[in-house]
Amino acid sequence: MTLMSKLVKPPTFKPFKLALIQLGNISANKNDNLKHAREMILKAASGKPDLIVLPECFNSPYGHVHFPVYAEKIGFTPGEPYDIGRSESESVKMLSSAAKECSTWLIGGSIPERDADSDNVYNTCTVYNPQGELIAYHRKVHLFDIDIPGKIKFKESETLTGGTTTNFFDTTFARIGLGICYDIRFPELAMISARQGCQVLIYPGAFNMTTGPLHWELLQRGRAVDNQIFFSMCSPARDTTAGYHAWGHSMVVDPMGKVLCEAEAGEQIIYTDIDPNVFEEARAGIPVTKQRRFDVYADISVGL
Repeated sequence: MTLMSKLVKPPTFKPFKLALIQLGNISANKNDNLKHAREMILKAASGKPDLIVLPECFNSPYGHVHFPVYAEKIGFTPGEPYDIGRSESESVKMLSSAAKECSTWLIGGSIPERDADSDNVYNTCTVYNPQGELIAYHRKVHLFDIDIPGKIKFKESETLTGGTTTNFFDTTFARIGLGICYDIRFPELAMISARQGCQVLIYPGAFNMTTGPLHWELLQRGRAVDNQIFFSMCSPARDTTAGYHAWGHSMVVDPMGKVLCEAEAGEQIIYTDIDPNVFEEARAGIPVTKQRRFDVYADISVGL
């Protein structure tokens, strides 16, 4: 569910097991990428997680020149039933089938999406319930346009359009907020999700060898502590033969800023148990959620 659900009380936060797939072997062949991703989802499911996460751009090489070539039409409207059988997206069909086969919640990383009406291309995350139903999505809001002289220049806006909504979904164990990669640099998005009742935020992402060492962990710990929520980012594995070198180091951070688990650089599946007691203790001991001065500054979540 997206913003339409914001007035609904969040589900009771319960313990759950989270699996992050730091996917490797992402090639120019989409069919091979989908096959490998499915194999890794099934492998991750053997650890009995409640929620499995794939990385950003798992079905294609990462780069603005690739996005339009690999883009798929999804045609999802939040809040309306989605017919997987009639979907034009082969990636959506694979993810739905895998979630249903594993009987688990699945955040399908992100894929390039082409809007059927506008023809705009988005970087889009899709979410599936254990019955394989597509129930939520998030279009990357903030596009990765940076230029660090002598190190990296990248401009997603050359081919992508930014999304216009904040998004979350409810499970039987938590309300989970969504973002993608560069979205993490904009604290407003995480603040809004937390104030809408999200206990966990998950952002598929692909930081690089310049920004990764600098800010990957720092930003996740910062967002977790600021909002007293669990925060996680899932990266592709590092491939130095690819055009874009991902940092890797997929991780999960608790509301006190403690790194609960962290991958290395290569392909890897990591698991962590999410404990709601840490969430409750953080908010009880340092009660910033009850101490905000909206008489002094604005609540940016109001009116959305």
